[in-house]
Amino acid sequence: DLPLKFPQRDLVIYEMHVRGFTNHESSETKYPGTYLGVVEKLDHLKELGVNCIELMPCHEFNELEYYSYNSVLGDSKFNFWGYSTVNFFSPMGRYSSAGLSNCGLGAINEFKYLVKEAHKRGIEVIMDVVFNHTAEGNENGPILSFRGIDNSVFYTLAPKGEFYNYSGSGNTFNCNNPMVRQFIVDCLRYWVTEMHVDRFRFDLASILTRSSSSWNAVNVYGNSIDGDVITTGTPLTSPPLIDMISNDPILRGVKLIAEAWDCGGLYQVGMLPHWGIWSEWNGKYRDMVRQFIKGTDGFSGAFAECLCGSPNLYQKGGRKPWNSINFVCAHD
Repeated sequence: DLPLKFPQRDLVIYEMHVRGFTNHESSETKYPGTYLGVVEKLDHLKELGVNCIELMPCHEFNELEYYSYNSVLGDSKFNFWGYSTVNFFSPMGRYSSAGLSNCGLGAINEFKYLVKEAHKRGIEVIMDVVFNHTAEGNENGPILSFRGIDNSVFYTLAPKGEFYNYSGSGNTFNCNNPMVRQFIVDCLRYWVTEMHVDRFRFDLASILTRSSSSWNAVNVYGNSIDGDVITTGTPLTSPPLIDMISNDPILRGVKLIAEAWDCGGLYQVGMLPHWGIWSEWNGKYRDMVRQFIKGTDGFSGAFAECLCGSPNLYQKGGRKPWNSINFVCAHD
C-alpha cells in the first residue's frame, strides 16, 4: 500500500462519520456502522466523484462520558461525534466489527484495511484529529490518563490550578510544552507510518498556536531571550508545535489542514502560521456562499472572490487557491 499523493487542487472531499455513514438499515451493508461497512460503500463514493474521505474522530473516545437516559428512545445518550479523545494511538474499537476482542488488534487491522481499500479505488483518507483537548474535563473532571501522569505538563493551567478552556470542552491541551508537542508529533507519525493515513484535519487548530503554561524561551527553545515573558494562551507568530510538524521529515510530506479558530475567540482564517504547507477550512467561504445562495444583498462580489480561491485571504501569505478548503456545510 502506497500513498496516492494527489495534488490538493484536485481533491473532492467527503466528510464522513464512520458509524453514522452505514449504521442505518438502508445502507444494506453486512457490517453496518463499522470500518468494514465504509469499505462496502467505497465504490458508491467513487461513482459520486469523491477522491478523498475525511473521517470524523476515530481515536478511541468515551461514548458515555455524559451518561444519561434518553427517554425518547428508551436507551442511553451517546457522544456521537467523538471529539473527546481518550487514547490518541488507538482506533475507535466500537467502530470495528471485531469490537474490543484481542486487545483491540481487530480494530487496528480493520482500520488499515479501510485505508488500503480506499487507496485501491483512488480515494485518499484524512483523519480529523483532536489535539486541542482531551476527555478529562476541567479540574473537577475524571483522571483517565494525562492528569494522572503530569497534570501541569499536559494541560494549560492558571497559577492556582484552574484549567484554561479555549476548547469549550473543559480543558486545553498544553500543545507547545516540549513534552506535549513531542507526544503529538510521535502520534501523527504513527498514523502515517503504521496506518498510512494521507492527511490530517486539526480540530480547533488555533489552540496549537497558543503559548503553553510557564511559557519562556528556556523551556521551549533551551536558551533565554531578554524580555521573554508571554502570558499563558497568547497566540504565537512561530508556534514551536506547528514549526515541528511543518518541518518534520515524515509529516511535511502529508497534507495538513487547520480549522483555524477556537472557542476562546481566536480566529485565524487566512492568518494561521503555515510555513507554506498548511491549508485551512475556509469558514469565510462557507458564510459568503451561503449568504449569496439565499439571496442576501451585497454578497455578489464576495461570492466571486470565493470562486477565485479567496486570494484576499491566502495570496498575501504566499499560499495558493488550493490552500483553501472550500465547503458550505459540515458536521457543525
